[in-house]
Amino acid sequence: MSWWIFPTTADVGIRSFSNSIEGIIRETTIGIQEYQLLEPIQELNSLVRHNATWAIPITGNDMERGLVRWLEEVLYRGYGEGQWLVDLSISTSNEYISGHVSWVDSDSVEREIEVKAITMHELILKEISEGETIRGIIPEVPDFEGPGWISQVILDI
Repeated sequence: MSWWIFPTTADVGIRSFSNSIEGIIRETTIGIQEYQLLEPIQELNSLVRHNATWAIPITGNDMERGLVRWLEEVLYRGYGEGQWLVDLSISTSNEYISGHVSWVDSDSVEREIEVKAITMHELILKEISEGETIRGIIPEVPDFEGPGWISQVILDI
């Protein structure tokens, strides 16, 4: 696991670490999906999976906003289209974030918590240099030493 949930004043946040931009988007996505579940995401392995490619455009090379738009798309697909993401492989360019996703029927998924929205509040998507350390936000969230990527997203629940 390379993601951790932490409390905020009114909502919750997720902080993720990975060695690449694609990895950080994947970790953050899977973390948010699993956070909402009653059981670990691996418990969904017995369900029929469907495969698809989902993509969102990146405007003005703004990868932070691209991350938020990607996560909003995942939420929309899960709650609005009945496609609950369970695994993915991410690719990025200056113009798109795209994911080859595996999803299951949302009606088959027992959820404990509903994420209503992805916020821009305290958003972080940053490459960390070799030797640079980012302190954990609370004791349960570890420090992260670069090189690599960090993301932090506040979720409206």
